[in-house]
Amino acid sequence: MVKKTHGYICLVLVMLCGAFWGQAFAQVQQASDSITLSVPSDTVVTDSIRPQPNKKKRLNAPITYQSADSVAFDLNSKRAMLYGNAVIVYEDLTLKANYIEIDFDHNEMFARGSIDTNGKVIGKPEITEGESTFATDSVKYNLDTKRGLIYKVIMQEGEGYIHGKTIKKMEDNTTFIKDGKYTTCDAEHPHYEIRFTKAKIIPNDKIVTGPAYLCFADVPTPLALPFGLFPNSKSGKNGIIIPSWGESTNRGFYLENGGFYWGINDYVNLAILGDIYTRGSWGLEGRSSYKKRYKYTGFVDLSYSQNYLGIKNTSSYEESTDFSFQWTHQQDPKSHPTRRFSANVNILSSQFNKYNLRSATDYLSNTFQSSISYSNSWKGKYFLTANLTHSQNTLNKTVSMSLPNISFSTDRFYPFRRKERVGSLKWFENINISYQANALNQINTFDSLLFKSETWKYRMQYGLKHTVPISATVPVLKVLNWTNSLNLNSRWYTQTYNQHWQADSTSGKVCIDTVNGFKAATDFAYTSSLTTKLYGMYQFPKGYLRAVRHVVTPTVSFSYAPDFSKSWWGYNKSYTNQSGQEVMYSIFTGTVFGGVSSSRMAQLNFGIGNNLEIKVRSKKDSISGMKKIVLIENLTVSSAYNMAVDSLQWSPLSVSGRTTLMKCLYITYAGIWDFYTYDSLGVRKAKTEWSQSGNLLHWRSSAWNFSLTYALNNNTFSRQEEDDKEVKNSRALQWDANISYNLYYSLRDDFVKRFNSETVQTVSLTTSINFTPNWKFSITTGYDFDNKEVSYTSIDLYRDLHCWEMRLNWIPMGFQKGWNFIINVKASVLQDLKYRMKQRENY
Repeated sequence: MVKKTHGYICLVLVMLCGAFWGQAFAQVQQASDSITLSVPSDTVVTDSIRPQPNKKKRLNAPITYQSADSVAFDLNSKRAMLYGNAVIVYEDLTLKANYIEIDFDHNEMFARGSIDTNGKVIGKPEITEGESTFATDSVKYNLDTKRGLIYKVIMQEGEGYIHGKTIKKMEDNTTFIKDGKYTTCDAEHPHYEIRFTKAKIIPNDKIVTGPAYLCFADVPTPLALPFGLFPNSKSGKNGIIIPSWGESTNRGFYLENGGFYWGINDYVNLAILGDIYTRGSWGLEGRSSYKKRYKYTGFVDLSYSQNYLGIKNTSSYEESTDFSFQWTHQQDPKSHPTRRFSANVNILSSQFNKYNLRSATDYLSNTFQSSISYSNSWKGKYFLTANLTHSQNTLNKTVSMSLPNISFSTDRFYPFRRKERVGSLKWFENINISYQANALNQINTFDSLLFKSETWKYRMQYGLKHTVPISATVPVLKVLNWTNSLNLNSRWYTQTYNQHWQADSTSGKVCIDTVNGFKAATDFAYTSSLTTKLYGMYQFPKGYLRAVRHVVTPTVSFSYAPDFSKSWWGYNKSYTNQSGQEVMYSIFTGTVFGGVSSSRMAQLNFGIGNNLEIKVRSKKDSISGMKKIVLIENLTVSSAYNMAVDSLQWSPLSVSGRTTLMKCLYITYAGIWDFYTYDSLGVRKAKTEWSQSGNLLHWRSSAWNFSLTYALNNNTFSRQEEDDKEVKNSRALQWDANISYNLYYSLRDDFVKRFNSETVQTVSLTTSINFTPNWKFSITTGYDFDNKEVSYTSIDLYRDLHCWEMRLNWIPMGFQKGWNFIINVKASVLQDLKYRMKQRENY
């Protein structure tokens, strides 16, 4: 599980800069008791794989062999010759070749390929032993000693490939190589390699080479060293991480993301990274990933940086101290049937993404949220959830946290329902009850004050809320659903707040006193509603349009709640201000769950929902020959009448709707009309619009939002049949584009200008073009029509170099303006074999 990438660093470091010899020597000295750097010249000889005379052993298992062509036996020499796709299996060893010869007298096998009529070698030997598989020109193997001689071999070790002119395999699976090379290129003739004269491979441990040097396209380079050391283990390894270097306009020359990698064990790893700039800026970062199979997996990242921009004692000079903490944790679903734990934490200072950019998404985001969640259930009836949440806005620098938010609830149960049902249910058997408790500790502050003790002492708020909903739904006349519900709420606090007026020489102010002690705010509300669905359909016998379907969902409800502001409830108090007026206030103002309703409610609510669909002919549907198109997904008209007040009883009429056209155009609409008039200041008057102008309603506002998201590619405008698309794609230029256009338009009556409009219009484009299978060009950009400026723009060029890759990123404008160029080996085992240059303009 744990990455072993950076363990290969020792070889690459010496080759690239020769700056870390001590690390390489330390690893060789540590392993000196098991590694021989020099290979004796007599180890690769033709008779060294045979056992000593008179010491022939019986084989431990039978030999299974077969061939596609023929098998020939020589009884005098005790040999068997297998021709054509021959296969031999002995214990965990499998040998495949076009020609295999078995010497039963010496328990030896010899394999090679064959030359076909075109003079090409076919059926070269392939050896599989345990988890290792490699190809070779020819091989000789002794079944007694388990030693073998292999010629011109290519074998894979992890992500790398080892080429050897002659290889000798020992009985303990240790391998000696003469005239070899190491590469991560899978081509038979690799594009680059690290050449060496001799090497020793210790399985699941390490690879040690003699003098080695780097070659590109068979051209030797001066990057060389007297020996090489490659870890070759499935367990974690340690190593130095080479930093990237470059120049920043405001922070000077730098080394970034350099440090040390520590493979702690099979479950946890750790990387310590650092940044340093010549003008004083620096940063530290710790990364750790962990995983336990069938249990959990996670990642932790903690960063701290001190940034100094510009030249000291000048107007452009800036200082910034930034931090970031990220933690993700995922529980395997198989670990427990009912208990769940997860974490997604992302906490950072407001300037962190400005100076420590990790991705374009982070740079463009200003809101970050975190959550740590634990949940459990018992018998499918009782549920417990505990959450630690965090919400942060880097623009206004506000932070909101709940530590914790605990919720306990029960499943709905029917106290009056019979255990054994006979016949239809009685009305009272539909009565159901549930319970929910919510405990919340919450703090709201600014990120600069978050870690100060005074903030946690005086800004933390506590509360416990109990909710008991009781409801029952009864069918009426088989077409109406009548639902009655009673909601009981009780909020418990350990603190309440009293207000009083404190006069001074000028005007005075309202002072708030904290009163410690338990206090509960209890309220209730009753609701009764009727709803149904009406269906209308008209079908056309012929033509393109075949049917129109309209669904209407009317709803009428009545809600009642008493006035809890009355003095005998004990929830509200009053004070007298400087004008002698009595001001009412709730003692629960400022608490996490708030107080109770301060006015009586007896309200009738009306609503009508609409859905409109059509059916048209479609050749693509081979079953029905029809296609459904939704014209209106939901168009709702609603209003209310409050019988508890003596004036302004009607609420404004609200109309809202949404629909989707052509699967890419999303439209939403909202409008408000009022039954009453307004004065020149926009204050609602207790006079109907009908009495003033003869109109039933007075228009207040309308708003439209059009969002177009469209994906294009080189098949979008093609009329070629589906069966030919794959062939076409393999030949033509490949491209794709995602266009997003958003238009928000609103009108409102502000009583000064009748139609006061507002327009917000943006467009964004993300496109990529594959000129060839190896060249890819992409661009992300956009335009803000209101500010008349181009939004964040990024241009990328990628080149696949088989075992290498090249990337160029250019941000032509904005705070992130600059470029970044890198060419590197693809394989992670040599990820530090790379060349990188970048230029940052503003930071």
